[in-house]
Amino acid sequence: MFSSLENSMIFFPTKDIAVTPEAYGFAYEDVAFEAADGTALHGWWIPADDARGELLFFHGNAGNIGDRLESIAIFRRLGLTVFIIDYRGYGKSQGSPSEEGTYSDADGAWTYMTDTRGVTPERTVMFGRSLGAAVGARLAAKHDCAAVILESAFTSVPDMASSIFPLLPSGLFVRTSYDNRSLMKDIKAPLLIAHSRHDEIIPFSHGRELYELATDPKDFLEMKGGHNDGFIVSGSSYVDGLRAFLDRHLPTPGG
Repeated sequence: MFSSLENSMIFFPTKDIAVTPEAYGFAYEDVAFEAADGTALHGWWIPADDARGELLFFHGNAGNIGDRLESIAIFRRLGLTVFIIDYRGYGKSQGSPSEEGTYSDADGAWTYMTDTRGVTPERTVMFGRSLGAAVGARLAAKHDCAAVILESAFTSVPDMASSIFPLLPSGLFVRTSYDNRSLMKDIKAPLLIAHSRHDEIIPFSHGRELYELATDPKDFLEMKGGHNDGFIVSGSSYVDGLRAFLDRHLPTPGG
């Protein structure tokens, strides 16, 4: 019961996908695949013209893939084909979300990209925002890839609980971990951590701590704006920061 209650305070899935890439004029494929534990999942494969790589996109804890089209548009302009998935319980994916479940979902997405699509690690970029940064970090700690981008990431769920409820012993009642802090040393691919000083949900200090713990090569991109709109408010500085990072670790578009 307590696990179910805790999950309901962390995951806020929406089942109805209100907007598809078609609304942006993007060709796409509906993808049905399985998590590592066999749960039926759904995602979109959204190709970019003259793609220089493929980006595996892990979104945050609310909504579904239909809420991420503005981000997808940015990555396509940067020359990346996007594979975005819905975790179990989100959108058209089956099951109910949990920490271990999202890890299994990520493992299944990796298998789909590498085995079914034949994408090589040298062309793969892992991207995660907010809770998705924890899912992506765990996968990046297990597999080689060309680059990793973690945006608006927290150090761990217990740390977040402590910042929200400073008088409560969070270690005694929080069972979900998403321990990004312990994963930083195991990510060997070039890493970009992006965070805003004005993030009202996940403190800027979390992003800076993860950056300090990470191994080289690594970069830090300071954003503007709030937790959910920082990539929009930051505008060209955000896009230029992503482009500079990708240019160092991937071929230029069409190259």
